[in-house]
Amino acid sequence: MIHRERMTATLDEPFVVFLIGARINRFWKFGSWLPVVRSMGQMLTELHAHPELGFLGGESWLGRSPLVVQYWRSLDHLLAYASARDAAHLPMWKRFNQRIQGSGDVGIWHETYVVSPGSYETIYNNMPPFGLGRVGQLRAIGRRADSARARLAGERDDR
Repeated sequence: MIHRERMTATLDEPFVVFLIGARINRFWKFGSWLPVVRSMGQMLTELHAHPELGFLGGESWLGRSPLVVQYWRSLDHLLAYASARDAAHLPMWKRFNQRIQGSGDVGIWHETYVVSPGSYETIYNNMPPFGLGRVGQLRAIGRRADSARARLAGERDDR
């Protein structure tokens, strides 16, 4: 469903934004980078199937540098998943380090941001629920919250 009005999204609790991606340095080396891309799909399937792990949702992009923007309930949830011996991530990470690390064929990276309520702002226009708007509370923007500055100051819809 596309919301034809300007919308913003909020989460009332702290949350984590986790950016994770890869960079395909040698496209012709499918055997190096394809398992990395596939493993991310396997982990996302696992995370969607087990909401108790703290994964709220995310958005994915494919290209030379595949990227996934993930939203997590807390840093503790993210770190617990990353180190869980019975989850998909740890064995895949070990395989990457054994087979690919140092080859230069494919690079991987991540960035982690712990976000407090009121320290971010969002806007969506002519969009379906997307990003934080899919995992948080989506609401219409009124006159008082018409600017990024107002939304960061916590202004609410005044309709």
